[in-house]
This record gives sequence, structure tokens and C-alpha cells, in this order.
Amino acid sequence: MIGIMGDSHDNVEAIRKAVEFFNQHGADLVIHTGDIVSPFSVGYFKALKGEFKAVFGNNEGDRPNVIKRVEDVGGEIAEVLELEYDEKRIVVYHGQNPGLLDSLVKSRKYDIVVTGHTHTPEITMDDNTLIVNPGETCGYLTGAKTVALLDTREMKADIHQLK
Repeated sequence: MIGIMGDSHDNVEAIRKAVEFFNQHGADLVIHTGDIVSPFSVGYFKALKGEFKAVFGNNEGDRPNVIKRVEDVGGEIAEVLELEYDEKRIVVYHGQNPGLLDSLVKSRKYDIVVTGHTHTPEITMDDNTLIVNPGETCGYLTGAKTVALLDTREMKADIHQLK
């Protein structure tokens, strides 16, 4: 099971709730779709029971220290992240360049494209490519703090609102 969150924007309480949610639901991998924002926020991911991977968003200002903090919690961060999980090819990109995001989807190289940036939860299929945007963990724009759970065996994702 993969937990997906993004656009946490330094909302420490929302990050804590997301980490607790993913731990309760047995996520052995958590993907952050970008806009963690500040290095201090990264430390809260240390409580994850699963692996942590992230991409940069358009609001990370102190990238060298974000990288250091992600490494300190045993995670990985990149501009675009490619990985394989349950024999599924996954790419993670924040989504600030819609043309690049569309190219990743249309490339047919990936089974799953994980994105963020819009703060709007979305789960869609484009041919055989599952596209997942967990919405915003911070809840600042929509008032809803959302994350997603992805079952790669079933190729199914669900959006969950954090309480």
C-alpha cells in the first residue's frame, strides 16, 4: 500500500495527522508530491513506519537543507522521481509545468503518474495510466486536508480526508 500526500506547506499538525493515518493503514511507502516548503517540516516524517520519497514543489525555498533533512529521515527527494513498486512503473512530478505532466502521462512509459500542485484531489485513468493527485494535505485553499491511498495490485486509489 502506498500513501500519497502533497502540498503540506509547513502545516505541521496536518503532517502529523497524515503520518498517523499512513501508519494506521499500513503504508509501506509514502510519497510526497511536493511543497513540503521548509526544512523544519521534514523532521515530522521520521515517525513514518514506511519508506519516504518526495519531489520538489514550486515552493521549497531552502532546497539544500530540505535535501539534508530528507536524507536525515532516511528518505529520498528529486525533481522527478521514477520508481518501481509491485512491478508497476511510477513517476512522481509536482505538476507545476502542465506540458511536462501531460508528456509524462502520454509517454505510456508509466503505469501510474502521481502529481500535486493544484490542491485538488483527482483520480483518473488515461488509457492504461492511473493519475493520482491527493489534493492538499495543508487544507489552506480548500479547507479539506486530503491524502490518498494507492493499492497497486488493484490499480485503485482512494482520497481520504484527514480528521
